[in-house]
Amino acid sequence: MYVAHNSLSENAKVWVYPSSRKFYPQEIDGLKEKLHQFISEWKVNKNAFKASFEIKYNRFVIFYAEDNVTLSNADIDAQVGCILALQQDYEIELLDKMNVCFKQGEFIQYKTVKDFKKLLKSKSVNDKTIVFDNLIQTKYELENFWEVPITESWYNRFL
Repeated sequence: MYVAHNSLSENAKVWVYPSSRKFYPQEIDGLKEKLHQFISEWKVNKNAFKASFEIKYNRFVIFYAEDNVTLSNADIDAQVGCILALQQDYEIELLDKMNVCFKQGEFIQYKTVKDFKKLLKSKSVNDKTIVFDNLIQTKYELENFWEVPITESWYNRFL
């Protein structure tokens, strides 16, 4: 059952899917419609549960599910199926969570780890650069630990 993401508890489960490119303005309404439809039909053992989605920075697709629900492998597979369909529809990559997303001025960059290390070496990014930890797991972590300086993330090992 779709609910507004801000109505879910801090313990709500979260999945972040970074896009390899920014969604174009003309794509946003259709993307929201597809995500809303998926969330509205997403059920556990044929029982509805509170879930939501968000598109942040026109770059990240975020799914939420209330923490009192136990999702099976089939439920997660359904979510991944939705993401795979979006990848095909929009000709983007959403499943490669090991790429680095970071802020460079007002822009969100998406680079391979190899390219990110080169940027660090050339001092194009530094220890104050804000990175996105797309491996976070709860709404609380999303709100407090998703956008952090490199020194406060698992990427700090590259410094």
